[in-house]
Amino acid sequence: MLQKISLFTTKRDFLFAFLILALLSFYALLIEYNNYKHLTRFDTQLVRATLLKHYKKETSTVLKLKSEDGAIFYTKTKKKNLVVGENFLLEVWAGKISFYHYLKGFYAYSKIIKTSSQATYKTACNTAITQQHKSPEITAIYQALFAAKPLSASIQKQFSSLGISHLIAISGFHLGVLSGVLFFLLKYPYQFLQNRYFPYRNQKRNIFIIISTILLSYLLFLDTPPSLLRAFTMLIIGFVLYDRGFHIISMQTLLLTTLLLLALFSRLFFSVGFWLSVAGVGYIFLFLIHFKHLHKVWQFLLLPFWIYLMMLPFSLALFGNFSLYHPLSILWSTLFTLFYPLSIFLHLIHAGDLLDTPLEYLLYLETHTKQILFSSLWLVPFGVLSLGAIYKKSFLMLTFVYASAIFFYALSYFL
Repeated sequence: MLQKISLFTTKRDFLFAFLILALLSFYALLIEYNNYKHLTRFDTQLVRATLLKHYKKETSTVLKLKSEDGAIFYTKTKKKNLVVGENFLLEVWAGKISFYHYLKGFYAYSKIIKTSSQATYKTACNTAITQQHKSPEITAIYQALFAAKPLSASIQKQFSSLGISHLIAISGFHLGVLSGVLFFLLKYPYQFLQNRYFPYRNQKRNIFIIISTILLSYLLFLDTPPSLLRAFTMLIIGFVLYDRGFHIISMQTLLLTTLLLLALFSRLFFSVGFWLSVAGVGYIFLFLIHFKHLHKVWQFLLLPFWIYLMMLPFSLALFGNFSLYHPLSILWSTLFTLFYPLSIFLHLIHAGDLLDTPLEYLLYLETHTKQILFSSLWLVPFGVLSLGAIYKKSFLMLTFVYASAIFFYALSYFL
């Protein structure tokens, strides 16, 4: 059996890769800077943008918009009856913003000149979902699950209290489930066709090309959310490395993916979803690397508990919501691998309401949520220990103890 090799075996390999990524980053930033100069050339500028999200604040409504150039910005309006996905032509006062705020996301005064609602595949998908459900809350959940439509604050709070926000927000987890389902559906029909018509082809490579094409179409359909973009890029890089005999379960793979995406899409540096996605994969890799001696069954059983504990500090820092049902997210995450593909199938045959009951149970469950006082500063030592765990198992155990202490701290609110 051939032995797998590491991606970077020498410092020269790493420096060469870093140089290429630096050049890509410089070129991408030049393009962004050119777009920034165009936007800020005059005091006002006409901008075409799509509505991503809106919420009411005092006497006006705050809009989150995405311009044609990919810039994310916020503005206010008194306009009512707003629909996510609407296209606006705005006069934007953005002449004094900095390049840093242009990349991060900025606020600007604006005036809506024209509104247009263009029929897209996403709006058709949302309409089809609406037709299959009576409850607007359940409809919103499925629209978030299949079309990445933002959820209301009340539903977000309920799901964060249950620890299942990551199941509703489209992420790499969903991409992994879809990849597995597609592989299962394609494997045997493809084997039959290959054995009969083109036995000379590489089966794994061809199936991967088909699956990645489908997933890329879905990624573009959703307007490339950061966590999903990370997962898809890592899927491509992982298969290319696997096909050439490199280690896949390696922190080098994650590092290469992260640096490549940051080089090409500098705005990802300011995306919380992107960094949470990177952290989640990092902790999975740490577990699989340090506990590779465990039997596969034990790895399968222990990994969900590990991921829950490792991501809990980030969840508390971002949301602060915790309930006694929160640890059950380990079970919900496992069951979700069955629920997600089944719900897609049921919606395709116009029977999507068959699974409304369990969702309604979770949606209206009285959680007796507590607001946990947890400063984001506590993530600093946790992050340092996590980085140390890349090199030594002793740091990994300290990270586990730290996360466990935070878990019992959250439980103490119910004593």
